[in-house]
Amino acid sequence: MLRFILALLALAGLASSASAETHSGGGETWSIAIHGGAGTIERSRLTPEKDAEIRAALQKALDAGSKILRDGGSSMEAIKAAIVLLENDPNFNAGKGAVYTWEETNSLDSSIMDGSDLSAGAVAGVSRTKNPILLAEAVKDKSPHVLLSGKGADQFSKEQGLEQVDPEYFATPRRLKQIKDFKAKRVSRADVDYKFGTVGAVAMDQKGNMAAGTSTGGMTGKRWGRIGDSPIIGAGTYADDRSCAVSATGSGEYFIRIGVAQEICTRIRLRFPAAIKEAQLSVPKDADGHYKYAIHASEFMLDDKEIQQIADDVIADMGALGGSGGVIIATPWGQAIYSFDTKGMYRGRATSEGENSVAIYGNE
Repeated sequence: MLRFILALLALAGLASSASAETHSGGGETWSIAIHGGAGTIERSRLTPEKDAEIRAALQKALDAGSKILRDGGSSMEAIKAAIVLLENDPNFNAGKGAVYTWEETNSLDSSIMDGSDLSAGAVAGVSRTKNPILLAEAVKDKSPHVLLSGKGADQFSKEQGLEQVDPEYFATPRRLKQIKDFKAKRVSRADVDYKFGTVGAVAMDQKGNMAAGTSTGGMTGKRWGRIGDSPIIGAGTYADDRSCAVSATGSGEYFIRIGVAQEICTRIRLRFPAAIKEAQLSVPKDADGHYKYAIHASEFMLDDKEIQQIADDVIADMGALGGSGGVIIATPWGQAIYSFDTKGMYRGRATSEGENSVAIYGNE
């Protein structure tokens, strides 16, 4: 925090009249983060070939989103581009390669949110849309609703002209073996779902607008129409230009109970004006006891450590209830942050400052 206060002192007289509620980035600043699931992801569980394959898939998705942002495109377009590629890759539990329900079908959930106007769309239990994230966007833009489910969502998808596939498109031999082993009680759910393959992306574009999206096949062996956090706005996905964009992966029931995605954004939004107030106390006063200048939002930011602590605290709250998982976060100041309490998380991030990396394990 000290370095920001010192920078503000050097900028005295250059303060703008921006308010605390309009502290977004802009200019050439942009950032993006992606995930492909969190869980017990250890080196011993992945062959070198599979490790390389997953990293390449993450990098491909990250590069697709980064190019859009670098070229001045929107955060919404960037996260869609990244998520579509992940949905098409059978290494992840979303779209092609989604896990099976107890009835041995694939039931897909997705959501998307635009931080510039808080518009959002989501779908649950769909089975015929090739890319559920595009259906979530259609719900946001072309329906009066936020969340559609089951046959109704499939019907809406067809009416919107989205690419339809036979339900068998999503099937893979590996996932089919998982559900059969699980139902035969040859393995426990923990052994089947040693990782959560939900995918997601968050971004801030050069205009300072933020977006978040999440897509998943849910939980192996889920029953009775179970819906997790991924299609729940505020639990698995949230975006607000005033604070952050979040996409989550993990134990959905616990993310719902905490409202993880919105909780992180709310804490950031409330912390920001408090931090400005604290910094104002360090500004010199004139002979009459008045501050020589006012600290304004356009000059200020929350640093990486503060954002990380907020995210870690919310994940810890969720963990205290018995859940596990992780989040990716983009902020109005161009940061891309991870937080997870599992042994690993498929993840990647890139920023206008030159960051560009993907990772799998917790110690990298």
